[in-house]
Amino acid sequence: MKIDSGSTAWLLTSTALVLLMTPGLAFFYGGMSRAKSVLNMMMMSFVSIAVVSMVWVVYGYSLAFTDGGGLNSFIGGLGDWGLVGLETSATLDDGTGIPSLVFVAFQATFAIITVALISGAIADRAKFGAWVVFTLIWVTIVYLPIAHWVWFFGPEDGEGGWIGAGVGALDFAGGTVVHINAGAAALALALVLGKRKGWPREPMRPHNLPFVLLGAGLLWFGWFGFNAGSALGANGTAAVAFINTLVATGAAGFAWIVVEKIRDGSSTTLGIASGVVAGLVAVTPACAFITPLGAIVLGLVAGAVCALAVSLKYKLGYDDSLDVVGVHLVGGVIGALLIGILATTAVNEAGADGLLAGGGVGLLGKQAIAVVATIAYSFIVTFIIGKVLDLTMGFRIGEEDEVSGIDSVAHAETAYDFGSIHGGGAGSSSAAPVGSAQKVEADA
Repeated sequence: MKIDSGSTAWLLTSTALVLLMTPGLAFFYGGMSRAKSVLNMMMMSFVSIAVVSMVWVVYGYSLAFTDGGGLNSFIGGLGDWGLVGLETSATLDDGTGIPSLVFVAFQATFAIITVALISGAIADRAKFGAWVVFTLIWVTIVYLPIAHWVWFFGPEDGEGGWIGAGVGALDFAGGTVVHINAGAAALALALVLGKRKGWPREPMRPHNLPFVLLGAGLLWFGWFGFNAGSALGANGTAAVAFINTLVATGAAGFAWIVVEKIRDGSSTTLGIASGVVAGLVAVTPACAFITPLGAIVLGLVAGAVCALAVSLKYKLGYDDSLDVVGVHLVGGVIGALLIGILATTAVNEAGADGLLAGGGVGLLGKQAIAVVATIAYSFIVTFIIGKVLDLTMGFRIGEEDEVSGIDSVAHAETAYDFGSIHGGGAGSSSAAPVGSAQKVEADA
């Protein structure tokens, strides 16, 4: 098939936008961390790009998006390992006119950010080397199978992954594959590594709220590629996904700060940034299947519920450092399930009618199956991976290193120069001893 230059240009742009989301996530998570661990937090996102991009080319794409023969319902094959069989001029078989390699690159960025999302739950206390090994293992045996279950479709109806092609559950851009998957994994790792020293007695506030807002803005910007790019074309479906991404996100940010105002008496910058991300998460699976008015409803529900859900960690006792569970797991579940209520084929004939469009509860049941299966598989397998790594190479840093600051211990760097605080007056070139800087960061 001839390459469609317009759709190809849009998907190339979307791929770059989605890749930008991971550095955006680094700023979002980095700002929410304490000063002594901001570099480590950002490094965990960047190394996800390094590891997953290589995995994706060598075997990741093949296992996620090719026919697996007798195991095709559960995993793909290795026929396209190394991408050696994909010609530069070859297009997808779906009639979009998109070069196959562009689609490969687009999907790689989804795998990258899914892994990076998990890191927020274990801020301040994970060994960097163990995180790198975890990234390699997790993307292989958790992300790739789930991506195949949901997004691989064979040439005939019913052929492909057991959730998407088999059950018929809908996930346009990654509610199950990315957000529920990452959120369940985050909960499992938080339980494996345990609580940070001093949590929840000591306040562990974000050290740089402008970073948080910058990260949220970059995520929102990149998310248009995430959602509208998943239409695989410059078309009407992309337009629906685009406007829904805008309004659901705005509604969620607004709902979050309203909850804050009622509950705490103040609306905060951290709150609106968190609400924005919650809205982006929730609209992801539904963005091409609901109307803009439906997207507003979805966003309001997601923002309000996630604002309440982030406090669950204090009631249940798990230390999810940066609220990955409350935002991504809960937000992803809301978005996936509300498809069963708000979806309408009047927006997208490739979707299905939900409860409010006269489709009954059938679609809602399919969505529930997808949600439960994703949570169960991701949580159980991630917990096992985490436990094995903890028992073999150790996953958590030592208590003394945690107190002094993981940045200086793991990376021999600190994010901020505190030299002027320790005797370096105007015009002085002397810097404080490293130990002094670490002491200041340890108190941050």
